[in-house]
Amino acid sequence: MSTDKILTETKGPVTTIILNRPHARNALDQETTALLTDAIRTFEQDDRQKVAVLTGAGGAFCAGADLKETSKRTDYKAWAGHVDGPLHAPCKKPVIAAVAGHAVAGGLGVALWCDIRIAEQDAVFGVFCRRWGVPMSDGTPTRLPRLIGMGNALDMMITGKPVSAEEALAMGLATRVVPTGTARQVAEELALQIAGYPPLAMLSDRHALYYQEGRDEKEALAEEWRGAQQAIQHEAQQGAARFSDGQGRHGSFNDLE
Repeated sequence: MSTDKILTETKGPVTTIILNRPHARNALDQETTALLTDAIRTFEQDDRQKVAVLTGAGGAFCAGADLKETSKRTDYKAWAGHVDGPLHAPCKKPVIAAVAGHAVAGGLGVALWCDIRIAEQDAVFGVFCRRWGVPMSDGTPTRLPRLIGMGNALDMMITGKPVSAEEALAMGLATRVVPTGTARQVAEELALQIAGYPPLAMLSDRHALYYQEGRDEKEALAEEWRGAQQAIQHEAQQGAARFSDGQGRHGSFNDLE
């Protein structure tokens, strides 16, 4: 397979995964989907890499499934949310989406799979495949209402309307909005900052957030406590000692950046 459809770059503990089909607004054909799956798994398995940034080349994030390819295949499958696909479960480590241009149809699903979505001012989100009869079988029907509420999700899903970056920010779909052309830089800077935090507590807290969805409070609290034990034993006392020595006082956290 040609690996230039997915590019991977590393800077210290940060992996940047780039969808590289700009001529097709980085739409995912079957080959690119397989390569994206491999890139995510490689990141997960590399203990030196702590945070990933997922972005697209050429001023676009991702236009979803490659419908030109889909129209010629008889073996179309739910490519992204499929049990063997890249979006079936959350990544084991944090992933930040750097969204430029369009994150639509399955590209919206890719953005939703990430923990944080940094959108440029001219970014556009939407279920644009509504008009072509292609279902959102990529995790979007599950993740979108959990993120922005059922009312907003139904509006986006049924109408296929375009959602601007500012509207996405207001409804909680975008985490931050940044000037056009800067999303990747901002995302990589944030990734480096996150990578500098003590990892056990950050990852256990992240796991607890994902785990609590749909569970009763008692079960969620029990898992939260169980997951925190390693950090309590190996990080918390050291962190408290740093604070006691003067780091972080008066709201200063520069030592963590």
